[in-house]
Amino acid sequence: MLPFLQQPAVPKLPSGYRLDTTTVPSPAAINRLLESCQETTHDEQRWPLALERSLWQISIFEEAGDELVGFVRATSDLALNANLWNLAARPGPEQAAIYAVVVHRALHILRRDLPGCSLSVSAPQSALEALRANGFVIDPNGIRAMGLRLN
Repeated sequence: MLPFLQQPAVPKLPSGYRLDTTTVPSPAAINRLLESCQETTHDEQRWPLALERSLWQISIFEEAGDELVGFVRATSDLALNANLWNLAARPGPEQAAIYAVVVHRALHILRRDLPGCSLSVSAPQSALEALRANGFVIDPNGIRAMGLRLN
């Protein structure tokens, strides 16, 4: 079978968690999650604009305390390119499973809605296993992303 036809099995969300694509998490909740992952947080006043300009977001909440434990959002030019941003899963024993579910669901939505787009994602080291399992090539041909913060 050709590799691009092989899709990983649909990962199961661990018991006690729920996936939500309609509830927009608060800026404080997103920042808490990013901080727990040792990722860069953002000004809480800017989050509403970032979320408004996103196509969608996927959140995973721990049901017991309704705590945000997984997140990703997507942007696109709706023609050629799509990007996944702020991919995060709370560190701990369920982190790999949460990443697997978030990445799989994000790719499912993008394949369905934007099948011709190329996809890029900036991801923490802890997400690489889930990305590879879903067919991502890490730094293809030595290409590395670069960024410049404009002030």
